[in-house]
Amino acid sequence: MTDSLPAVGLGTWQNTDPDQCARTVANALEMGYRHVDTARFYGNEEHVGEGIAAADVPREDAFLASKVHPEAEGAAYDEVYEGIEKSLSLLEVDALDLLYIHWPVGNYEAEETLAAFADLVDDGLVRHVGVSNFDRALVEEALEVLDVPLFANQVERHPLLPQEDLVAHAQGHDYDLVAYSPLGRGDALSLPAVEAVAEKHGVSPAQACLAWVTHPENVVAIPKATGEGHLRDNLGAADLELDAEDVERIDGVDRRERFVEREGAPWR
Repeated sequence: MTDSLPAVGLGTWQNTDPDQCARTVANALEMGYRHVDTARFYGNEEHVGEGIAAADVPREDAFLASKVHPEAEGAAYDEVYEGIEKSLSLLEVDALDLLYIHWPVGNYEAEETLAAFADLVDDGLVRHVGVSNFDRALVEEALEVLDVPLFANQVERHPLLPQEDLVAHAQGHDYDLVAYSPLGRGDALSLPAVEAVAEKHGVSPAQACLAWVTHPENVVAIPKATGEGHLRDNLGAADLELDAEDVERIDGVDRRERFVEREGAPWR
């Protein structure tokens, strides 16, 4: 299995209907997706696993990521191990390709929590480790503490929240920035800049938006979708090459909006 994440993967947040979730994952893999993202907190690991098993795609070809939530499951050393055993059981896989800390909240403590993550890699239960919703300072702390390489930081990124600082940090430290909500909950699709780039290339606003999100080195996206049409449309963004004018046009969006908020978030 390659360690390089594809530009566009599949997000599964809020995809909790058992049949729909399994069908979506299976359909996505069979149409060419190779990165599937879930979390214990989403309540759908079992159904994601069913979709992976149902797809006519070898397990080793599907990069599977999940997350430990410090408040829902706990992030103490033993709790991390208990959580991964539960996730592997629900997903019916032998190992995860990537495990994230979902949020830097609750009983997350960098040294203890990330020691467990590193030991999971040593034990062969996890191939790579990541963090999610971390700011630069928290990522730098993780880099100092971890005994294994940091593979990814998953954050909200779209034209209304470009996260230039985190993009630059990921590029400078050779880890991936994984963009969730890359369409800005749909709000980014009606931005004049996005619409203009889409019209120029004869593609959907979603493809134009995703192509912009993933244009920088070390940045990939995990849009969520369920219908085959949206799944195919999102995946097609990987083949769209924006020119400098396109990127500059969307870079010029000056409205700022964050859609995912919670108590304890590092930016609050």
